[in-house]
Amino acid sequence: MSGDETGVVIVDAELAEKAAPLAQRLAADGAAAKLAAQDPTLWGPDAESEASIRLSWTTLHKSSRPLIGEIEALRAELRSEGVDRVVLAGMGGSSLAPEVITATAGVPLTVLDTTDPGQVADALAGDLERTVIVVSSKSGGTVETDSHRRIFAKAFADAGIDAARRIVVVTDPGSPFSELAEKEGYRKTFLADPHVGGRYSALTAFGLVPAGLAGADVARLLDQAASVAETLAEDTAENPAVQLAAAWAAAHEAGAEKVVLADTGSGIKGFPDWAEQLIAESTGKLGTGLLPVAVEGPDAPGFADHGKDATAVAIGAPEGAAQVSVTGPLGAQFLMWEFATALAGRLIGINPFDQPDVEAAKKAARALLDDPEKLKGGEAPATVDGAVEVFGSEGVSTDGKLADVLRAFFGSVADGGYIAVQAYLDRLDDASTSLLRTEIAKRTGVQTTFGWGPRFLHSTGQYHKGGHQNGSFLQITGAVGEDLSVPDRPYTLGQLQHAQALGDGQVLAEHGRPVLRLHLTDRAAGLAELVRAVQEAAQ
Repeated sequence: MSGDETGVVIVDAELAEKAAPLAQRLAADGAAAKLAAQDPTLWGPDAESEASIRLSWTTLHKSSRPLIGEIEALRAELRSEGVDRVVLAGMGGSSLAPEVITATAGVPLTVLDTTDPGQVADALAGDLERTVIVVSSKSGGTVETDSHRRIFAKAFADAGIDAARRIVVVTDPGSPFSELAEKEGYRKTFLADPHVGGRYSALTAFGLVPAGLAGADVARLLDQAASVAETLAEDTAENPAVQLAAAWAAAHEAGAEKVVLADTGSGIKGFPDWAEQLIAESTGKLGTGLLPVAVEGPDAPGFADHGKDATAVAIGAPEGAAQVSVTGPLGAQFLMWEFATALAGRLIGINPFDQPDVEAAKKAARALLDDPEKLKGGEAPATVDGAVEVFGSEGVSTDGKLADVLRAFFGSVADGGYIAVQAYLDRLDDASTSLLRTEIAKRTGVQTTFGWGPRFLHSTGQYHKGGHQNGSFLQITGAVGEDLSVPDRPYTLGQLQHAQALGDGQVLAEHGRPVLRLHLTDRAAGLAELVRAVQEAAQ
């Protein structure tokens, strides 16, 4: 199978045997063809109402074609004015797909899906004379994205630049954001298909506009999706989406509730991060689902030693311990994984289009922002070790040095559970924090995920609260040097970031999950101490 062909190979013989009856069941039920025809009854009567307005992604390879000319025209206009730096303000599905598309194409795109003041300040420090910001939000009410819009609008105005001419909007028709964009006279508003949920929106305006303005060939993406669309609608056990869905569901039935994703030379950059959101938000609910674990490669801990509670999926050639291999160009992969995830939802018995537990963390953060004194004061740390302050939810041991605290935390992980490292930091300047995933997974033998906050709240956050309740959560927050005010809002970015961390931790604790928060009073020094403590704790 060449890299241009889209296909799935179940490498593990035992898994292939278990998956075969499920693939046959999907084929006999006509599930793939019904999905392609946007039949909302596939997931049962409780899901039908939501599914009926969430299935237009199956034909985006056709319906998104008119966008190509609009994107190309705007890009040419901007470049004629010397504007060739594209910043994207978006969260979840509005940022992950464009990031994968542009990274794979090798074109620059500055992605803002953070509330870290330092990372936003770095984006502002770029050449504003050459900058256009794409603000992507279905409603416009996403707090992170709204904050970015306000901050950039002020920065443009302060620099003597007509802000309205430098703001491009992607939103749903008739949304409050589309009305605001018209009122403010923003440069252009692209209207996305409202019958597509965020995590299925890679081939809508949300994925294509920022990527296309940055210079990616988005027409080619649609061609790639079109090349596999008929195959994905076939009711056969050989349909690659059917095979992938059957493999996931069969493994889940056997107790493998985690899917470990590793790139094995596919040429696609960052695909596991996009697939992570798609799978986690779609399946992680009602106390069940599939937890995606994005790892560094086929030799990474968690993939090479996946164990019985996880399925190792290679994106590319079936290297190392891979049990499943998936190949194909990016546009085709987007559509195939979306089909597979929706079909897996049918087999597992969940609605793949809702996200019932996402709002809880947002509400908790808003409540903290409404109580500035509580947010500012907070609780005193249980322990301080060097540049690290230690906070723990009820039942989490905080006694002793940092290594002692971590040793107890790692030792208390439920059998078959997982550790989620959640870093509310700058994912560029504090990038080395991601090495904690490898260190912890290698030294504990426990499946370990890593997410940048608040980015992961729009991705794996749903699974954390709604999926299998066996996660242990390690939050990392850090001191803010220079904070950024949010124009016309009573909070700063640093306060928002802190509220998001505390709010999510509060909700997780209410679900009975252990939460250990480590606050770095000096980010560089604290991180070095944390790495040493992880190594010591696992000795």
